[in-house]
Amino acid sequence: MRIDAGVLTLSDRSSRGEYEDLSGPAIIESFNAHPEFEVTWVHQEVLPDEELLITKKLKGWADMDQLDLILTTGGTGPSPRDRTPEATRGVLDMEIPGIPEAMRASARDRVPTSSLTRGIAGIRKATLIVNLPGSPKAVRENMEVLFGFLEHLLLKIRGDESECGSE
Repeated sequence: MRIDAGVLTLSDRSSRGEYEDLSGPAIIESFNAHPEFEVTWVHQEVLPDEELLITKKLKGWADMDQLDLILTTGGTGPSPRDRTPEATRGVLDMEIPGIPEAMRASARDRVPTSSLTRGIAGIRKATLIVNLPGSPKAVRENMEVLFGFLEHLLLKIRGDESECGSE
């Protein structure tokens, strides 16, 4: 499946060059292990944890660039500067709560603090937006959950009318 995608890392320290972004590259590496997806990485960017900047970037990538998929990493915790879910929620046309629920559930027994991540997911126009945690390990684990239904979901967003439960 062909996908035009963007990776948006949200980190004050990485945006200032104080800390290397390892989570954005972990997203791309995860796709490299799944050759069924032919991904064109249209955008890769690091921004500070600023809600208005995040909102503007998500809208631009979805509306102007018409990406199929935007994956964010970072800014999903309970710290005061973690505003990625709020910025994302503000741009979505439709939220899909089952995606982050599945991600949190997959890690809950191994990593109790995974329940603290506040990431959300949903659709803006024809773009799927998914918030991932900021740690590379959590990114890789959450991506494996996402791969379980990503192709089906993107086909649905593109207008596939086949039955969801017929498989």
